[in-house]
Amino acid sequence: MSRIIFDIETVGKDFDSLDKRTQEYLLRWAETEEDIKDVRESLSFYPLTGEIITIGMLNPDTDKGAVYFQSPEATIAPFEENGIRFESTSGAGAEKEILEKFWNTVKSYKQIITFNGRSFDCPFILIRSAVHRIKPSKDLMPNRYGDSHIDLLEQLTFYGASRRRFSLDMWCKTFGIKSPKEEGITGYDIKDLFRNKRYVDIARYCFGDIKATKELLFNWEKYIRFNP
Repeated sequence: MSRIIFDIETVGKDFDSLDKRTQEYLLRWAETEEDIKDVRESLSFYPLTGEIITIGMLNPDTDKGAVYFQSPEATIAPFEENGIRFESTSGAGAEKEILEKFWNTVKSYKQIITFNGRSFDCPFILIRSAVHRIKPSKDLMPNRYGDSHIDLLEQLTFYGASRRRFSLDMWCKTFGIKSPKEEGITGYDIKDLFRNKRYVDIARYCFGDIKATKELLFNWEKYIRFNP
């Protein structure tokens, strides 16, 4: 079965750029300065207050893939690293172009693989695509108990039977898989990296998560998934 792993990176809008009514709505339950800080720093978690700046994809069986990323000021020349093509987009239509490339690629695969994709990546992609009037070319949210979408976070918590939901980094440590967090970058750094124009670093970080997801997939298939 042809299959593809994908992952996204997002950034939130500048809170101060939002209209007053939106700011008041987002802060309606904030009672302390810490609450206000949390709201301002969480805008990248939601497709209504954030956008996609990177999408990475990998065929785990061929190790071929691509990372599409925003570089707002000017397009960076495409380059390859270990068989992975990195392509940037710039200008007002950068996010739309990334999403179009994603949908054009993912439609060719029978199975998609993510880590926490059903709760985060897929809904984010679908909503941001709708914002740009892009129709899906594939069902990213099929029946959760089938094989069309393997969300490893769901699989490793046995669809919620294990109550604690650990991060990708924690699962990597458990199985001895190299985590991109070992390079000193975490998801919380993405906003600052983007502000500092370190677009290629974000793209490489995204692909690091995808490589880790591939290794986690292989561990799950070999030692946890029951294959009669």
